[in-house]
Amino acid sequence: MAYAKIKQPKLADMIECRIESMILEGTLELGEKLPPERELAIQFDVSRPSLREAIQRLESKGLLTRRQGGGTYVNDELRAQLTDPFFELLNTHPESQYDLLEFRYALEGISAYYAALRGNAKDFRMIKESFDAIEEAQQANNIEQEIQNVALFYLSVIEASHNVVFLHLARGIKPLLEKNISDNVQLLYSYPEVAKKIHQHRVQLLDAILCKEPKKAQEASAKNLIYIEETRLVMLREESVFKRELGRF
Repeated sequence: MAYAKIKQPKLADMIECRIESMILEGTLELGEKLPPERELAIQFDVSRPSLREAIQRLESKGLLTRRQGGGTYVNDELRAQLTDPFFELLNTHPESQYDLLEFRYALEGISAYYAALRGNAKDFRMIKESFDAIEEAQQANNIEQEIQNVALFYLSVIEASHNVVFLHLARGIKPLLEKNISDNVQLLYSYPEVAKKIHQHRVQLLDAILCKEPKKAQEASAKNLIYIEETRLVMLREESVFKRELGRF
């Protein structure tokens, strides 16, 4: 009986697959410039013709693009497919912020679970550094920097989950997440006891992840977002009552 020969994969096929994996995993971010061809060939330890063939294929797939003035980039238009005008519409309607909190409850909760389960030393270092940056911004009373660092903290938790779907979804809707965080900070931090409670929840989340306790991490994430939503709703009701009282005079 004759058996068909097993074909060895071409070097260009392997390079193409590797770069695709780097884009999918987030190692190469959307819009990021690739190193020069010579440097990239050395990093991959491959010939430049094979590298060039792989890059051309990725260009034809729409994953890479060459820009005027030189350089090859991960196609930034891939992000546009995740952030369309509908997201901008959501961003401008206050009511949608509660829906986004519910979305964050699901995404960040399960990401915290897997971050504690799968995270490595590098992941934990990034999470801790972003948490420390939040506290530094708080001490400096820099509210804008704090908002940015809070977003980075949650994104670093999602990245540590090592789930590429979670990662790209979160990056794709990053403006929505930042807007929601900004609204929460500016509304709730005017009450010191509320700000303190949110900080305590965040500390619990950090500790659970660093101690590799998945269930506690998920619970801490849920507790924080439920508290934020409930507190916002209480404030909304109080504001509505206050406006009705004013209308009587």
